[in-house]
Amino acid sequence: MTHNFTESYDVIVIGAGHAGVEASLAASRMGCKVLLATINIEMLAFMPCNPSIGGSAKGIVVREVDALGGEMAKNIDKSYIQMKMLNTGKGPAVRALRAQADKELYSKEMRKTVENQENLTLRQTMINEILVEDGKVIGVKTATHQEYAAKAVIVTTGTALRGEIIIGDLKYSSGPNHSLAAIPLADNLRDLGFEIGRFKTGTPPRVKASSINYDVTEIQPGDEKANHFSYTSRDEDYVKDQVPCWLTYTNAESHEIIQNNLHRAPMFSGIVKGVGPRYCPSIEDKIVRFADKERHQLFLEPEGRDTEEVYVQGLSTSLPEDVQKELVHSIKGLENAEMMRTGYAIEYDMIMPHQLRATLETKKISGLFTAGQTNGTSGYEEAAGQGIIAGINAALKIQGKPELILKRSDGYIGVMIDDLVTKGTVEPYRLLTSRAEYRLILRHDNADMRLTEMGREIGLVDDERWARFEIKKNQFDNEMKRLESIKLKPVKETNAKVEALGFKPLTDAVTAKEFMRRPEVSYQDVVQFIGPAAEELDEKIIELIETEIKYEGYISKALDQVEKMKRMEEKRIPANIDWDDIDSIATEARQKFKKINPETIGQASRISGVNPADISILMVYLEGKARSISKNKEKQNHV
Repeated sequence: MTHNFTESYDVIVIGAGHAGVEASLAASRMGCKVLLATINIEMLAFMPCNPSIGGSAKGIVVREVDALGGEMAKNIDKSYIQMKMLNTGKGPAVRALRAQADKELYSKEMRKTVENQENLTLRQTMINEILVEDGKVIGVKTATHQEYAAKAVIVTTGTALRGEIIIGDLKYSSGPNHSLAAIPLADNLRDLGFEIGRFKTGTPPRVKASSINYDVTEIQPGDEKANHFSYTSRDEDYVKDQVPCWLTYTNAESHEIIQNNLHRAPMFSGIVKGVGPRYCPSIEDKIVRFADKERHQLFLEPEGRDTEEVYVQGLSTSLPEDVQKELVHSIKGLENAEMMRTGYAIEYDMIMPHQLRATLETKKISGLFTAGQTNGTSGYEEAAGQGIIAGINAALKIQGKPELILKRSDGYIGVMIDDLVTKGTVEPYRLLTSRAEYRLILRHDNADMRLTEMGREIGLVDDERWARFEIKKNQFDNEMKRLESIKLKPVKETNAKVEALGFKPLTDAVTAKEFMRRPEVSYQDVVQFIGPAAEELDEKIIELIETEIKYEGYISKALDQVEKMKRMEEKRIPANIDWDDIDSIATEARQKFKKINPETIGQASRISGVNPADISILMVYLEGKARSISKNKEKQNHV
């Protein structure tokens, strides 16, 4: 077929949500000419659901995006109205930052960044078709019949693919927040041979702030202590004038209203067909599934400084509008609340993620990448994490450079992508700390130590950022060496100080590092014995030092496991392997291998339904094949 390309790009990104902006910024910053195409420019980096960034596991992803050179962390640091560190009473592996965003400002600031980015063109247009020849992407076609050439295309359409909004018995075609749905593109992906799933998510009603009785709710203030998502943000810029959130609860009356109207609930009447998120269910689903619970938490979250709109977190619903009003008014503090927006459910098409490689390139079509909710995830943070990886790998592919694959031990982004491509998902996927077996080394405080060097190598970390990182890393390394080199001896003078601090006296000589391993001993306590570091250390470095020392035994065990898995990840499986040629392998394992086509032994071992015996048989088979190839080469050389 002859194409009439009017413009040519290296990378075209379809969709300007949280995945799309990270993908387009990454590829353009790596030197590619990029087009970011969106149905509605006003929806760029929009938050159709909760107006927040971060939280458990998700907050760590935001810092990983930042360490790689992405934008989400910087952008939320420009636009938050509240910042809070979660799980401070728990171990370091589960601590995570969460920010309440000024929804409009977040989108506005991200748009400014995109519009000012070199090599990046932002355009409002609807892409109807991905153009493919000989199994390779060559461009896209718009609704206005324009054809643009591209060496790589990244699909980040979120919930717009054949999107349908549902409120009670009302169901109509729509993307998020009542925007246009992308129907021709959904048909095109099916025509290209992709296995498509149907998922569902939803939002709660929004109410007017001035109509809320806050006196009967519980205030949820932000943190006074400075904290940021981006490693480039400064403590002196921390916002002190923060906007509080408020806590209230459902009650027996609320539950009765829902129970009495289940026959009108699309979730139960059969109108909703898509699979909803397990970890963020609708309120009607909660009431049915957890019938023994007398109440459920609801957070009243302001959507910005210059709006009256308040998001009722925890009240996601697709019940009819009249039922939603009755439900809202049954809640303490919301008895006279004015509903500004009705809650709704949205169903959408997504690509089953087992059809992707760990680079987020599709196995079926070379140069076609997908990221975000298109791959079956939920959440802005999961989308951003995939977006930056897709953008990076699209650029690397075009430039003929080695691809970037984050391992499970590299970051939560690696965990998420491996889960998606290895196990697939039957419901909207959400990151949880429990999904990461190496969570003690994937903490919020060390994302820069884990990933900044990768970001630098691929060209997303600039000289200024790199210089700052090197200073921090050198300070950390030097202080760790100092703590290992200085010994505290059990002499009278030292033990008098130890006992004065309320600690048990020393019986043997120990290094300052060993002394600090005691649970009750802090870095500042140790400094009283050995004096301060040569350079004044930032609080964040001190936190990192304390965590690394106090959890050293556990961290060491985790790193040993990482090393063992690394050897399995290095054993690659040929792309043209004939799975039917392997004798004795279990039928379920054979079926899973055919479906997923794992690229390494490590990936094969993580596929559900595959047991250690299957992996042993596979390894023996591959070793036999390797020996056979080696012998044939020897014979040919001899001849």
